[in-house]
Amino acid sequence: MIVTVTPNPSVDRTVFIESLRRGAVLRSQRGWSEPSGKGVNVALALARHGCAAAAVLPVGGPAGAHLTEMLRHFGLAYRAVPVAGDVRINVSLVEPDGTVTKINESGPALTPAEVEDLLATSLEAASGSTWLAGCGSLPGGVEANFYARLVTEARRHGGRIAVDTSGPSLLEALTAKPDLVKPNRDELAEAVGTRPRTLGEAVAAAHELRALGAGAVLASLGADGVLLVDEDGVLYGTARVERVVSTVGAGDALLSGFLAGGGRGRDAVALGLRWAAAAVQHQGTLFTATGASVIEPEIVVAEHFPDSAVLADD
Repeated sequence: MIVTVTPNPSVDRTVFIESLRRGAVLRSQRGWSEPSGKGVNVALALARHGCAAAAVLPVGGPAGAHLTEMLRHFGLAYRAVPVAGDVRINVSLVEPDGTVTKINESGPALTPAEVEDLLATSLEAASGSTWLAGCGSLPGGVEANFYARLVTEARRHGGRIAVDTSGPSLLEALTAKPDLVKPNRDELAEAVGTRPRTLGEAVAAAHELRALGAGAVLASLGADGVLLVDEDGVLYGTARVERVVSTVGAGDALLSGFLAGGGRGRDAVALGLRWAAAAVQHQGTLFTATGASVIEPEIVVAEHFPDSAVLADD
C-alpha cells in the first residue's frame, strides 16, 4: 500500500475556449472537472494502474463534497479530514493553439486543530504502508515544518517516506531526513540558490539536497529527463514521445511510477519515465500508460552521461 497526503487538494476545472479576450463574455466549447492536488494525482495514477493506494486530504464545503464524489467515482480509497473552509477550485482556460491560462485559488486556511487531525489521520492511514508520500503546497494555517513532522512521526511506524514540495517546506522536510524528495528543476534551483544550467550542475544540486538530509533525490528536468541521485550513485534517464499534449501532472506521474516500481534503482526510474511519458500525451491529470506511444526509456549511469550537456531552456 502507498499512502499519499495532500494538505491542499483541489477540484481542477479545465475549460476550452476559442480565444481569451479580457472583458468579454466567453463561451466554453467543452470542459471537465478532475480531482487534483499532487498527492491526489499520485494516488489516482497508482490506483488506475492496479497498485494499492489511498489518499489522505482535508475536505470542506461544496467543492470538497464534489472532490470526494469524484474520488469515489474513480474508485480511489481515501481518508477525508473535515475542515471548516472550502476546498479550492483551480481553473485552466485552454485556447486552440494550446495556450493555457491558469487561475489557482489559495485554498482554505486550516485551524491548529485541523492541522493536528490531518497529521494524525495521515499517520494512522500509513500504518503498515510501504511508502508514505507527502505532496504539494501547504495551505494557510499549516506551518512550514508540517512535512518534517510527518517524516519524523511516520518513521516510528516503519515504511519509507517521500516528500514532493518546494520552498521552505522542502528545506524543513530535509532536516527530518526523508527517504526521497522529488524536486523539479525550478525547485532544485530554489533549494540550492542557483539554477542548474547543465546536467552536471543538476547532479551537484541533487547532492546538496542529499547533504541536507535527503536519502535520495529524484529530480525531474522536463524535456531533459530525470536524475536519480542516491547512495548507489547517479542514474540519468530520458523517454521520448511522438507528441506532447500537456505537461500538467507529468511530475506526479513520474513519482507515482517510481514508487510503483519499488522506489529505487533503474527499474523504478524506467517505470516512472514510462508513466510520465504517457501522462504528457493526455489532457488533464488522469491518465493510463496503456496504449500510450512511448519509446523505451534510456537510462545510463553517471559516468556515461555528458555532465556538461546544457539543459533545454538555457
